[in-house]
Amino acid sequence: MALPVETFFLQPDAQGTLQSQIQQMIAQGILSGRFQPGEKLPSTRKLATHLGVSRITVTIAYTELLANDYLTSKGRSGYFVSENAPTPPSFSPTPDAEDAVDWARALGQRFSGGVTPSKPQDWSKYRYPFVYGQADQSLFDHANWRLCALQALGQRDFESMTSDYYDQDDPNLIEFIARHTLPRRGITAKPEQILITMGAQNALWMTAQVLLTQRRRAALEDPCYHALRDILIQSRCHVNPVRVDADGLPPEAIPPDTDVIFTTPSHQCPTNATMPLARRRALLERARQMDALIVEDDYEFETSFLRAPSPALKSLDTDGRVIYVGSFSKSLFPGLRLGYLVGSEPFIREARALRASVLRHPPGHTQRTAAYFLSLGHYDALVRRMGNALHDRRARMEEGIRAHGLQVAGQGAHGGSSFWMRAPDHIDTHALAARLRQRGVLIEPGQSFFGGAERPRNFYRLGYSSIPATRIADGLAELARGIAQTSGIGHIRA
Repeated sequence: MALPVETFFLQPDAQGTLQSQIQQMIAQGILSGRFQPGEKLPSTRKLATHLGVSRITVTIAYTELLANDYLTSKGRSGYFVSENAPTPPSFSPTPDAEDAVDWARALGQRFSGGVTPSKPQDWSKYRYPFVYGQADQSLFDHANWRLCALQALGQRDFESMTSDYYDQDDPNLIEFIARHTLPRRGITAKPEQILITMGAQNALWMTAQVLLTQRRRAALEDPCYHALRDILIQSRCHVNPVRVDADGLPPEAIPPDTDVIFTTPSHQCPTNATMPLARRRALLERARQMDALIVEDDYEFETSFLRAPSPALKSLDTDGRVIYVGSFSKSLFPGLRLGYLVGSEPFIREARALRASVLRHPPGHTQRTAAYFLSLGHYDALVRRMGNALHDRRARMEEGIRAHGLQVAGQGAHGGSSFWMRAPDHIDTHALAARLRQRGVLIEPGQSFFGGAERPRNFYRLGYSSIPATRIADGLAELARGIAQTSGIGHIRA
C-alpha cells in the first residue's frame, strides 16, 4: 500500500534544516505506528513538489533514513518502510489511576515554594523584550562556536568527549581559566583550587551545601538574586537579609554571628551597584573579625564597557576566606550552563566530591568546545563586540528614560546590561508587566528580588542585552504609556 503524499507536511515553526525536518517527519510517522512496514513512500520527485523543496533535499533525507534502517529501497520500485524499522510499543496505555499516596506526608523536603519568576520561552518573538540574561543571536559568534564544537568532535579529542572524568575536569579549560581568566581579575589559583560547575547557580548551590548547616547563619544582600535566596532557604540555615545601599552590601550591617556572607560586589544583583575599593577592604576586615567566609559572585564583570572593572574581592583576600564564583553562561549564552568555583583546596575538595555524587562532571564535549573558543581568542572578540553593542544600547536607554520621565533606582557605574527601575509607589509591577506583555513589551517585576513578608511591589528590571537598539525608544515609549495609564495620568510626554 502506498502512503498518500497528503499525509506528509512540515511544521511551520519546526527547527533545523529542511533535510532534518523531513527525516524527523518520516521517523515520527514510523515510530508512532502511522506508517507500517512494507508501505511505500511517495517518490522523491512527488514529495519534493508537495512540500515545495528541492528533490535533492528529499533524496538526501531518504538516504539517511535508508542508512538507519527506517527505509528500504527496492530498485526502481522506490522506497518502502523497512521491515526492520523501529516499532511502536505494543502495549495499551494504562487508564489513569487514583493516586493513593499522601504526598503532603510523603515529601521529606519541598523545593517548589520559592519565588523564582518564570520567563516566557518565546521572549524573542516579542517586539520589545527588555529581558535580562538571554543571548542576542545578532551578537553571538555562532560560526566560530560551531567550528570549535566540530573540532571537539574530532578523533583527536575523542577521549575528552567520551571519557568519564569522574570528579575531574577538562585540563585545557582549567588551564585557560587559571592562566588567562583569573589573572584578569587579579586572582592567582592552582588547578587544584578550581572546579567547573553547571553555571553560577550550581556553584552557589554546592557552596551552600558544603558550608552551611541548620545551625549556621548566612547573610545575603537584599534585594538579591532570587535563586540564591531559594538555595539558602532549602539548606535550612538561618538567613539574614541585609539591605544594600548605593555602594552595595554595607559591612557594618552584617550580623556579628554570621558564618557565610554572600555578595555580588562587581555588579550588585539586581541594583547594579559597584562596591568601592574601600568598602571591599572593610568587608574583608569585617569577615576576618567574625571569622566568616565570603562567597563572591563576580556577576557581569565582563560587561564593564564604561571603565575597567574593579579588582575582584578574591584578589584582595590574603587569608583564603573568599570563595569566588564565575560563569561563562552570561557572557556566552545561558544555555551553556558552564561556570567555575575558585577557593582553598580543602573547600574545593569537598565541593568536588559533592559534584561527583550528584552529576559527576559537566559534559566533556561542552568543556572542550568552550576551551577551544576561549583559547583561540573568539571569546575576547565576542566580549568586545558585546561591549560595543551594549554601550550603544545603554546610551539609547538613558536617552529614552530621560525623555519619558522614568525613574532609575540603580545602574552600573562600569556598564552592565540592565537598569534597576522604580515605578510610582502605588503601581504593582506584576500587574503592569501583564498588561505590557499584551503590547509586546516584556519587563521583569522586581518583587521576587526582595526578602521578607512586606516586599516592595513597585520595582522592576529592564535588560537591554536582547532588544535591538532600534526598538529601544519605541519600547520605552510603550512602557511609559503603560505606567501613565495605570497611574491615571492623561498627559504623556512624547
